[in-house]
Amino acid sequence: MLTAHRIQLDLNNVQRTYLARAAGVARFAYNWALTAWRRQYLAWKADPALPRPSEASLRRQLNAVKREKYPWMLDVTKCAPQMAIMQLGRAFENFFAGRARYPTYRRKGADDRVTISNDKFQVEGRRLRVPKLGWVHMREALRFSGHVVSACLSRTADHWYASITVDCPDSPHPPADNQGAVGVDLGVTRLATLSTGETIEGPKALQCKLDKLRRLSRALSRKVKGSANRAKARLKLARLHERITHRRREGLHQLTTSLTRRFCMIGIEDLNVRGMMRNPKLARLIADMGWSEFRRQIVHKAARRGGKVILVDRWYPSSKTCSACGHVLETLTLAQRSWNCPKCGTAHDRDINAAVNLMKMAVSSTVPACGGESAGLVHMRQAKLAPEKQESSVKADHG
Repeated sequence: MLTAHRIQLDLNNVQRTYLARAAGVARFAYNWALTAWRRQYLAWKADPALPRPSEASLRRQLNAVKREKYPWMLDVTKCAPQMAIMQLGRAFENFFAGRARYPTYRRKGADDRVTISNDKFQVEGRRLRVPKLGWVHMREALRFSGHVVSACLSRTADHWYASITVDCPDSPHPPADNQGAVGVDLGVTRLATLSTGETIEGPKALQCKLDKLRRLSRALSRKVKGSANRAKARLKLARLHERITHRRREGLHQLTTSLTRRFCMIGIEDLNVRGMMRNPKLARLIADMGWSEFRRQIVHKAARRGGKVILVDRWYPSSKTCSACGHVLETLTLAQRSWNCPKCGTAHDRDINAAVNLMKMAVSSTVPACGGESAGLVHMRQAKLAPEKQESSVKADHG
């Protein structure tokens, strides 16, 4: 199993300058190859007798001309341009397979990164050896043991990070405590509500720093473009965005680690986050909670412990279904946080009721709870509602 460990680097001015130059070389090679790919692909479409562009041919073309045209590329590791063009090749593979959009040009300040292959660097304790630079210090040692595949050095604000990919054994973590199954209902007022009755408020990283974010954004907009003061204001804003991201990610890591340690089977909804982000009244709250990141983390952490994540169909009316008798309400607005079942009279908190229904759906699946080849992610597809009821069901379920 491939696992990446992201570690912050402690650099001096010389090392920062080198990594910035290496990232610039990688960005230039990527953009150069993208332009050449477009030109050669159009020529191949017009005349099929010409060779079709590929990442291997583009790497050979760049190697043939870089000593004469771009001698400054030789000052950094050769992995910088070569790996960038290989990444462009994978981007085109994903595009032609329908998994991604057409590749775009990399930008300075937004795409500052350089990738190094496994045979060109070395990790020893809290040190990382970069070609043509030497040893650099890391904030912590590599946590995972196994075959080191690659390292990606990237910059966020004014901090550099090393994302080291390691091919680890399939089960490096002990199995879950097997406290049974749990349903997790995600929301915008509270990050998660469990079927056990527990509620997790979530860090709400953006909401806590929104006033400061607005103030720094206004300060940046008043600075003259190209001035030193604008660069300082931009760095302050980037640092704040970095702190917000770290706070959100840390809260999600704590929640997902706790759930996968305790429960073997976890039921969550297969939410259409991209579609729900189109709602202008809820988009910022949904983005602040990090639902997509929650799902990504909990899926791979459960798989590492031999657990199971059950994805319940997004059209399943978890909030409108009585967890006691199964009665389904006709309508349930977002303002109704609790309701009484008209059939059995049971009083429900809508979030806890939805979590209990998700737990029951997970238990009713035919997949074993833990271990075996079935560990991982399972989709449960339910019969869809009538088209006129689909939109109201989604709005009522995700309060």
